[in-house]
Amino acid sequence: MEKIKINMLSKADSVDGQGVGSAYQEQLKLVKEGADDIFDISVNKRGKYDIYHIHTVNFGFYLKMLFHRKSEFITYVHFLPETLDGSIKLPKFAFKIFKSYVKSFYRKANHIVVVNPIFIEPLEKLGIKKENIEYIPNFVDHETFKVLDHEKVSEVRKKYQINPNSFVVLGVGQVQHRKGVLDFIDVANKNPDITFVWAGGFSFGFITDGYNELKKIYENPPENVKFLGIVKRDEMNEVYNMADCLFMPSYNELFPMSILEAVNVKKPIVLRNLDLYEKILFDKYSAAEDNEGFSSLIRKLQQDKNYYEKEVEKSNYIAQYYSKDNVLNIWREYYTRIYNEHMQKRK
Repeated sequence: MEKIKINMLSKADSVDGQGVGSAYQEQLKLVKEGADDIFDISVNKRGKYDIYHIHTVNFGFYLKMLFHRKSEFITYVHFLPETLDGSIKLPKFAFKIFKSYVKSFYRKANHIVVVNPIFIEPLEKLGIKKENIEYIPNFVDHETFKVLDHEKVSEVRKKYQINPNSFVVLGVGQVQHRKGVLDFIDVANKNPDITFVWAGGFSFGFITDGYNELKKIYENPPENVKFLGIVKRDEMNEVYNMADCLFMPSYNELFPMSILEAVNVKKPIVLRNLDLYEKILFDKYSAAEDNEGFSSLIRKLQQDKNYYEKEVEKSNYIAQYYSKDNVLNIWREYYTRIYNEHMQKRK
């Protein structure tokens, strides 16, 4: 049997510090290395392919969907139009046009893959048939994100000039209002004896929502807060290891790669109480509604060793559930099914 020819269309790695880029790299590596017996994978190539898998909403990929109708197009949905609020700031008319474009982009695809089942209903409201929507979760490789020994962790803390004895709370993501950076700073101010570290920067520059306000804090943070800027992906395992917990006060999220990366390093996670986490994290996390609640949970992690170990066990459960082998099998079955349906239509 000939291999199924799949062309990955993506510009996700053109901007550093995006979770979409991390998800794309993991998925590409997974299917290239784990399913090369049945798939012939290309990236951003010209020519004819059985399946085009689109990872980002670039206009060139939109044109491909318009003019290559004899192939099957799968679009990965990492965000919904409404989740753009709080991420980027554009003139109202431009923002409205961009949102309409994203909606049209999703409607043009033959098939949709969502990273979170909570996206399915909003996409149906856009006119996309439910049978054309598939939920396939993100994952991270256990070999890429893993626990480092104590000596290495000490070296990393020294590298970033962090007290070896300090309790370290880590935030990860772009510096923008949607990520709850102001709340992260407020919780840090409530806990001056704890070190708060943020890995991430302004991936979209001055069009980042709240850029001027956040830039001032970024350049002059409180004494117990350190902004690392955009960290290369191959250095993030060290960053997770040097922390004691992950704190994500985001107001709107999708399926954060940072959560999967942190649980693979066996770190407890503290999140805002958002509906979308319930279906993907199975109550295996700590959550609060406001900064007082966040502060209380972080304090408990710092002071109660038994509680800390229980939260580590929860993280380990999530890490095992989103295993590489399980997600690989899902992709193998999905691409094969799409190809078979495509061949039936051609006949």
